[in-house]
Amino acid sequence: MIEQQKQRIEMEITKQLDDLDRTVLRKMQADMHDCAAKCCKDMASSMDTVQQCVERCSVPAQRAQQHVETEMNSFNNRLQRCVMDCNDSIKDKMGPNPSEGEKAKYTAEFERCAIKCVDKHVEILPNMFASMRKVLQRRSSACIKVFPQKKHTRVVKMSIFRSKIILASSAIGTLIGGTVLLKDYMQGAKFQNSDIRADGKVVIVTGANTGIGKETAHYLARRGAHVYMACRDMKKCEEARTDIVLDTRNPQVFCRECDLASMQSIRQFVKQFKSEQQRLDILINNAGVMRCPRTVTKEGIELQLGVNHMGHFLLTNLLLDQLKLSAPSRIVVVSSLAHTRGQIALDDLNSIKSYDEARAYEQSKLANVLFTRELAKRLQGTGVTVNAVHPGIVDTELMRHMSIFNSWFSAIFVKPFVWPFLKSPLYGAQTSVYAALEPSLEKVSGQYFSDCAPKEVAEQAKDEQVAKWLWAVSEKWTGTLTGTAAVS
Repeated sequence: MIEQQKQRIEMEITKQLDDLDRTVLRKMQADMHDCAAKCCKDMASSMDTVQQCVERCSVPAQRAQQHVETEMNSFNNRLQRCVMDCNDSIKDKMGPNPSEGEKAKYTAEFERCAIKCVDKHVEILPNMFASMRKVLQRRSSACIKVFPQKKHTRVVKMSIFRSKIILASSAIGTLIGGTVLLKDYMQGAKFQNSDIRADGKVVIVTGANTGIGKETAHYLARRGAHVYMACRDMKKCEEARTDIVLDTRNPQVFCRECDLASMQSIRQFVKQFKSEQQRLDILINNAGVMRCPRTVTKEGIELQLGVNHMGHFLLTNLLLDQLKLSAPSRIVVVSSLAHTRGQIALDDLNSIKSYDEARAYEQSKLANVLFTRELAKRLQGTGVTVNAVHPGIVDTELMRHMSIFNSWFSAIFVKPFVWPFLKSPLYGAQTSVYAALEPSLEKVSGQYFSDCAPKEVAEQAKDEQVAKWLWAVSEKWTGTLTGTAAVS
């Protein structure tokens, strides 16, 4: 029965994708080849000019790929949430030690619920693909008019839509089946207290327009929280907010601009938030960048350190007064297992002397844990707790700068093998939600959690002297005390 549902999804997606391929995608591929051929026939231009021409030819295909992937990821997440709700409902009914007869009964009930999810979402697919077709056709026509010589490169990516989407549907099938296949196992623990509400609680989630942040905001909104989505890209934020509001029917979800690479933007966000809200129950420092080429913030701080640590350091300190007034309240800092490989470069914190994108990321994640532990000490007796979490290895936009995930070779040969080991954003958000809502953690502070359970931090994360040094430098660089950043 479950295998049949899995096949239904795969067959319907394959059918719709074949039609999309025949009506839109093949023409785009042909246009890319034609465009690239014209570029190569231009004997008067330089090699660089021809290469740029060829690269411009890929623009429609790249945009098409992004649009299809976005729509399919959204479909996948909706279906996952539906099935997870079935799972939660059954778990709530089961006792601690169900008999074999009860297990069979609840398994059958789960399957019936999951099949309804499949029925509902299979009905969505034709309209979803029809809408995609219209968007792609409009974009293709617009590109032809504006760019008479455009469309090539990465053509192979067009042909992998099918394999990638079928992989996604296989993941859905795995979830529906409730099996213990590798992908399902690698999703990790799920926050078990599904009946806990957050009605009236005011929450800020940074980086809430995509990935883990969006799923965290969605989860909290569904439980009645007033959610402030602090994001840099307001267009993406509004799109994510619309999805969340429509799905949760909670209108108390708000987009507010907050660029963590700008101290001025952070201060403006806090000023606006305080003018609108008198309290803050939960602050989730989720936003981050990962392994990007060396770039700096508006104040000249290396971007990974600036966004992942310094920006959140300033944001948190500026909101501490409201957190204290709202106690018991919580701060959740999204760190990473990468902190175990990190070292704080005391003589080159800003990576001026040398820069390695991996080491810079690991340093920023170690800074998250050091900050969490030091802040916990400073907040003792206030009723405000702060804990760090490792979300797991999650398939999100955070990986967009990692070259291993960004080539056509990777798309065909690497991702299909790495994919089973990646958590979905939905599961990646579970530990953040656990740290934000779990009642037993009300007085727990300064800890590090992974898969909804406490974990030991690396030895270098326990260095109190380095934590104090980092705090002092962070105060200076962010202007937390003076109001003026002074990076040196």
